[in-house]
Parts: sequence; structure tokens; C-alpha cells
Amino acid sequence: MTSKSSFIFALFFPLTVATISAQAETYQWKDSNGQTVVSDVPPPSTAKGRRSIGGVKPAVVSEAIPEKTTDAPKVADAPKTIAEKDLDFKKRQQESREKADKQAKEQAAEKEKSENCDRARRNLAALEANQPMTTYDDKGERKLMDSTLREQEIERARKFMADSCK
Repeated sequence: MTSKSSFIFALFFPLTVATISAQAETYQWKDSNGQTVVSDVPPPSTAKGRRSIGGVKPAVVSEAIPEKTTDAPKVADAPKTIAEKDLDFKKRQQESREKADKQAKEQAAEKEKSENCDRARRNLAALEANQPMTTYDDKGERKLMDSTLREQEIERARKFMADSCK
């Protein structure tokens, strides 16, 4: 008989304790002095900011109207479907391609700018060397460059370098 009683006690005692602890309620409120009070006894009706912090929730937890806060965490979205994941993947691929294309264009433009700057430097160095140079006139005939034309070409080369060699 003792083993049967022990068996029943061992079976129902944890269930009883679990039921009693599940019914326990913890309350938190501010008293008249502004102190926060935490207790298992319900707060008096004059308490400010009453709320339940554990156990079974009472019908009225707080008398104050809760304010909407902008810092509240967002409700988690439902899991994405395969179609949505595929669309996101394709969008990321497209953005990646566009970024790579933009970067390639910027590199090509930078390379062209650098080459133009090098040509302008070589042209200016040749003009400043005072060696005989020729140009072509309107008829397509070669004409020896005189000093005034050389100075104009040097000035033009310097302006071009100032613009393209930044």
C-alpha cells in the first residue's frame, strides 16, 4: 500500500505545484513616493502605472492608455516564398551587374583621361623644345610653324592640360 501511495503522491504532487505556481501573479506599480513596488498582491487602486509582469493576466492590467511608440520592434514578416526569394536574387544580380558596368565605365573614362593628359604633356614638351615643326594649312599643304603660331599652340596645350590633368 505504501508504494501505491508513494506512486500517487509522486505523480500528483508535481502537477499540483505546477498548477499553483501557474496561478501565481506578479504585479509591479509605483507607490505614492514614486518607488517601484513588485509584489504578488494586487496593487491598490490608487497606484500609478499598474501592470502585471507574470502569471495569468488579469482582465485589466493597467488603467493608463498605452502610448504608441515609434521604437517598437516591427512584427516579423511571414517567411518569403520561393518566388519572392528568386525575385530578390534576380534583383541583387541586376544591381551587381549595373554596379560592375558603372565601375568599368568609370575605369575606362579614367584611363582615357590619363592617356589624354600624357599626350598633352608630350605635345607641350615638343612645342617648348623649339625644334622645327610643321602644320597643315587649309589646302592640306605642309607649312612651317612660326613663333606666334607656336606660342598659340603652347597656350592651347597648357589650357588642355589644365582641364584634363586634374
